Amino acid sequence: MELTTGKMTLQFSQKAGKLRLSGWDTSAIRGFTPSESSGFFTVWVDGKPLQAQDFILSALEVEQPAPGVKRLRVVFEADGLELTQFWAAYAETTLIESWFALQNTGRKPLSVGRVDTLSLDFFPETEVEILSFTGDWGSEFEPVRRRLEGTMTLQSRSGRSSKGNHPWFALFPAVGGVVCGSVAWSGNWAMRCEPLSGGGVRFSGGLNDWEFSKTLGPEERMETPAVILSLGKDLNEASRWFHRVGRQYWYPRNDLSNRQPVEWNHWWPYEDVEINEEVFLRNVQEAARMGVEVCTLDAGWFGPSDRGSEWYAYRGDWYWVNRERFPRGIRPLADATHALGMKFGLWCEVEGLGAKAQLAQEHPDFVATRGGERLGYVCFGNPAVQEWAYQILRRLIVEYDCDWIKLDFNLDPGAGCDRTDHGHGSGDGLYEHYRGYYRTLERLRHDYPHVVLENCSSGGLRIDPGMMRHTDMTFLSDPDWPVHDLQIFWGASTMLAPDSLLHWSFCEWRNTNPPPQQNFNPRDPNLTREKLDYYTRISMLGLFGFSQKLPDLPSWVAERLAYHTRVYKEHIRRFVSQADFYRLTDQPRRDGSGDRWCAFQYHLPETEEHLLFVFRLPGGEVARSIRLEALQPERSYRVQGLEGEVDGDFSGEELMKAGLRFDQLPEEGSMVLLIR
Repeated sequence: MELTTGKMTLQFSQKAGKLRLSGWDTSAIRGFTPSESSGFFTVWVDGKPLQAQDFILSALEVEQPAPGVKRLRVVFEADGLELTQFWAAYAETTLIESWFALQNTGRKPLSVGRVDTLSLDFFPETEVEILSFTGDWGSEFEPVRRRLEGTMTLQSRSGRSSKGNHPWFALFPAVGGVVCGSVAWSGNWAMRCEPLSGGGVRFSGGLNDWEFSKTLGPEERMETPAVILSLGKDLNEASRWFHRVGRQYWYPRNDLSNRQPVEWNHWWPYEDVEINEEVFLRNVQEAARMGVEVCTLDAGWFGPSDRGSEWYAYRGDWYWVNRERFPRGIRPLADATHALGMKFGLWCEVEGLGAKAQLAQEHPDFVATRGGERLGYVCFGNPAVQEWAYQILRRLIVEYDCDWIKLDFNLDPGAGCDRTDHGHGSGDGLYEHYRGYYRTLERLRHDYPHVVLENCSSGGLRIDPGMMRHTDMTFLSDPDWPVHDLQIFWGASTMLAPDSLLHWSFCEWRNTNPPPQQNFNPRDPNLTREKLDYYTRISMLGLFGFSQKLPDLPSWVAERLAYHTRVYKEHIRRFVSQADFYRLTDQPRRDGSGDRWCAFQYHLPETEEHLLFVFRLPGGEVARSIRLEALQPERSYRVQGLEGEVDGDFSGEELMKAGLRFDQLPEEGSMVLLIR
């Protein structure tokens, strides 16, 4: 039995009623040989670890659930258990994903412990290095690269997929190539590389077994999150398969999100302290003049009618508009935004439960607790919470005529809720919370397909391929100072396509205690056009937006932002939404280390067009030659700066081998080049 994509073939065979991986045919990776005796998965049932060899193989068939997708369905049976494992492969890629469903077919309850969705044994022929990213507030996508020695475990125990570690890694054999892995799950996960006694390495990944257990009654069933492997000759190629499969098969999109709209959001310059109807509408007027396409009202619109009320304490009371700030309610803001030809967005942390929210008194059965202590959120493992949340979001969409909902989550659930009156057990509250949250988003999207759903979690602390199957884009980080922006975009693009990554340009923060680097002042007399361009173009690498006091901007700054908005809409966003993507330099680091030049290339194969972004960071050497990718060596290419900085003809071979030399950019300087 084969799964063939055009770039890779997985060959499965049956021996004595057991499943074997008898071949792995791909030129993308060298130095890794999968073992045919791989266990494929591991699940602990009543304290006993079970792999494929412990089951009887009862069915093996290849399905085609969608054009370009082949899926192997394998059914295993054991006493009182049925396990159905799926392997999905995608045409013209070397990306595969696997997941399984476990059903209790016996007469007594079963206790499920550790669940490794995928377990494969490899025999590296050479030394292997591993790259991963740690994640925390304001320090997302911090790289860690080391030699693979002994047991290595990457995991999250915070209850959010990107807090602690991001759910992604890459293995680099010394002889070349790369294997990238990820877990499509928004809660606690684990991925492990463990040495085998006879040599080799076992890779396993799936749900984190820390504080996790699930009881399956007779005929009850559970499904695991998918684990993804992407193989490539280098990191750019392995990332490209994530991007192509995500765009075509995973990311939900509608007409608005497909357009890659330019967004303005009120948050950092105003927060909830200074936002009100008058301020928002003044900004909407300016946004329309600047060519913005979506205006989003962030936190601060709800709660008691008190100008000084603080948003975090009242999360959950979404019916309660702060009439001191918005005396006519929210709908007039949406109507005014729509009248100017723009879309209206609204922030809501529907999972959150503030300390002063009346919801906890009105619905004590909604409250997530552990050991009797409130955890600060409502438990979506409770079907009643799913219905309540759907009705809340439905009302916001219908009554306020929203086109865009920003969904935030600003706390760590840890191991999750352990109440047993919610429809889950004491050990699977977090698992059922995320399953319920996913179901709620699916229902909302089905009923209101025109509404964009933005994922956010204290900025970038819940970024994973599981959440990206339910939302249109993800916000990358709360801070947005330039070098930080480049670091997180470089890291996030290893597993998510640029058109799913939203971040704002350098913002002016109202906060009384911002990070020291968060010091942008658009009225600074030392601000030059080159620096403003540098700050703004960084945000244009993905979904483009900004959070500024638009009516207070100096006229030249407002005019320059309007110009960049036009350039993004007319020239850049078609590359962001469709092109293959290449990181041409190493990852820059926010601490001043890493590469001090940064270059990204976008390639549209059908039209043979390329777009090149180049940034010289503080501390970057005076000159750098940037070598391009994916050109045809024998062809001639016209290279043109979008503002006329460069205009010349070069051969593809010259651009790939010698590169383009940049020796006129100042520190904090940038350039965008169109190559045809």
